[in-house]
Amino acid sequence: MNVDRNEFFRQATIRICGSLEIETALAQCFDYLKAFLPITGIHLILYEQDRGIARVVASLASEGLQPLRSVLSFPEQFKNQMTKRWLSIKEIEVFNQPAADPDLNYGYQQAGWSLNASVIVMRLELEGHRVGVLLVSTEGVNCYTPDHARLLLLLHEPFAIAMANALRHQEVLRLKDLLAEDNRDLRRQLLSSSGTEVIGAEFGLCEVMRLARQVAQLDTPVLLLGESGVGKEVIANVIHQFSPRKDGPLVKVNSGAIPDTLLDSELFGHEKGAFTGAISQKRGRFERADKGTIFLDEIGELPLQAQVRLLRVLQQREIERVGGTKPVPVDTRLIAATHRNLQEMIKSGQFREDLWFRLNVFPITIPLLRDHPEDIPALVDYFLDKKSQELRITRKITLGPGAMEQLKAYKWPGNVRELQNIIERALIRDTDGRLHFDDLSQPQQTPDARLMVKAEQQILPLDEVNASYILQVSERTHGKINGPGGAAELLGIHPNTLRKRLAKLGIPYRRKERT
Repeated sequence: MNVDRNEFFRQATIRICGSLEIETALAQCFDYLKAFLPITGIHLILYEQDRGIARVVASLASEGLQPLRSVLSFPEQFKNQMTKRWLSIKEIEVFNQPAADPDLNYGYQQAGWSLNASVIVMRLELEGHRVGVLLVSTEGVNCYTPDHARLLLLLHEPFAIAMANALRHQEVLRLKDLLAEDNRDLRRQLLSSSGTEVIGAEFGLCEVMRLARQVAQLDTPVLLLGESGVGKEVIANVIHQFSPRKDGPLVKVNSGAIPDTLLDSELFGHEKGAFTGAISQKRGRFERADKGTIFLDEIGELPLQAQVRLLRVLQQREIERVGGTKPVPVDTRLIAATHRNLQEMIKSGQFREDLWFRLNVFPITIPLLRDHPEDIPALVDYFLDKKSQELRITRKITLGPGAMEQLKAYKWPGNVRELQNIIERALIRDTDGRLHFDDLSQPQQTPDARLMVKAEQQILPLDEVNASYILQVSERTHGKINGPGGAAELLGIHPNTLRKRLAKLGIPYRRKERT
């Protein structure tokens, strides 16, 4: 066979590697190989030993001939035999009479092929790892020569690379499908647990819900206003779930929780090498929210530099990664929230007026809990169920005499979040299945408020302020540090950390609780 082997290798490799789709690449190579050897079928096959099946990664046959099925399965009694044959395949083998080989005979019968054929089988390996086999066939017996085999062997490496890439591509697609299904399940779970059901939607929050549903269908930016704990994040969930973007991501960002030095990178992403530690490209929160919604909580905490970049996103619908030179288009709906007075911040130069105009297109003010006390019974029932499940409480829990009246009369400076915390604390302390709120008195002035008044009169050392506040909490718990109702729980810190601070400040506590 007089063939320019270098040109043959170059042209065949161009066709094998000419497409990311393995079927397309196989078809291009199939057409080229027709000029050099008899061929009516070409197949890439992987034998899965643990399952006893031959998986066809890609298969192509001449018009009128049946390509291989995607999976060839073998009965249990033949699995060991097929595994041995798979492991013993030589670098390249020619079978001009498949009917004379028991294993090929059986395999061809499983595939529904005629035994009147000739076959070349080439083992595919890459970096010492077995990735499959290439099977080339034609109709009729005694059609292949050693020259045909040697010519085909030149293409071992391109076919091995194509096979490995095809397997990885299929695995990526499989994982992508699994991830998409997981995301759908997660969205369904989130929707069932928090989604569009809002306690008070038909009473105290009916106007808020009406506005939320009204604006949800649009891409207009929304500004949620209200004190901490009123449920701004819940309303953001509602707007997203009622919007056409509900199948896209809802990315939540607490603007005040991200250090200023990392804010640009977190929101807008960065390029590899943009700064020390940027070892790879990173997508920011806006890119991750593409085709969905981004919820920027505490937007009043954004530094002025980040406000400028956010304004550009709203105006041009594109971001620029840190260290990048090209704009990246984003299709993201913005919901912002704050408990601060942005207009007062504009007067003091802390917030950009042009950004406020962009955000304030459709403001929704969420009322304080004390302004809709009629919703408290429903909220109490909801939190009782939720927190009982979280705390694994199985006994029946009810409210003690006069408890609901106490809850309704309280002014709730911490709003719904405070109600949730008080319900959880009462469940932790409960001993008889009936919740009591005897310590829920109307604070004329909270400890931190007293400290603030005193601080206005004179600037106190930080240790003195900490000592005063911790001492009041310690007195309230009668020196109890650990466990339910202890000072550590009320302050939200680890008991050992609190003990060290008490020792440093010289405040006594119940040492018998030490664990």
